[in-house]
Amino acid sequence: MGRDSSDGVPERRSATAVPTDGRSSPDEITAFLAATSTEARHAARGRLIFALDATASRQPTWDRAAKLQAAMFREAARIGGLEVQLVYYRGGGECRASRWLADATALGDLMGGLRCRAGPTEIGRVLTHVAAEARRRPVAALAFVGDACEESADELRAAAAEVALAGVACFLFQEGDDPVAAAIFADVARLTRGAHVPFDAGAADRLAELLAAVAAYAAGGTAGLRALADRPDGAEARRLIGKMAT
Repeated sequence: MGRDSSDGVPERRSATAVPTDGRSSPDEITAFLAATSTEARHAARGRLIFALDATASRQPTWDRAAKLQAAMFREAARIGGLEVQLVYYRGGGECRASRWLADATALGDLMGGLRCRAGPTEIGRVLTHVAAEARRRPVAALAFVGDACEESADELRAAAAEVALAGVACFLFQEGDDPVAAAIFADVARLTRGAHVPFDAGAADRLAELLAAVAAYAAGGTAGLRALADRPDGAEARRLIGKMAT
């Protein structure tokens, strides 16, 4: 995933400078137009941060999510495409972010090479990263999958407020029924105008549909989510709309 800076987020290479001497070769012009076209295509895609708790108890859910994440790209492709950044935390204070990915195969390969490891939750670091990433370039949504929260509720609310100011809606999918996590996840969702949705550990199909619904929102906003909700297979999109803070 590239060399990491001290906060666990990969450093980025600077963009190629545009010539300033007023004279450009045909090859330079072609390269510049190709780069500009690529940037325009990327700008048209929705951007979604997909964050997972990768502590030791989470391996079964991690493996399921690695298989199900393709649903996000399929749904977003109906609207205009998607770029996804994977963020995860696990033991040893590790919290990392991948590069931005535009296809399901690359994200699946990346997730398939990682294993969960015992450690505390790092949800605050995830939220801080989301806010920073959105200030660089707009991010539509965060989809977070986890089952516990061991951090200060006040600190997470403050971090969520920064995410809200950056314009990112947080969708928190909670496996299990931990009441402490449920209360904090609900607060983060409310502050960011997203949604908190519990799901059962064995409900693989439901998680896939929830991820597809968030992808529809990331790629097409509320209109994209409502279009999915109007389809026969849009039950989870309808549920998500019903839970979104207004």
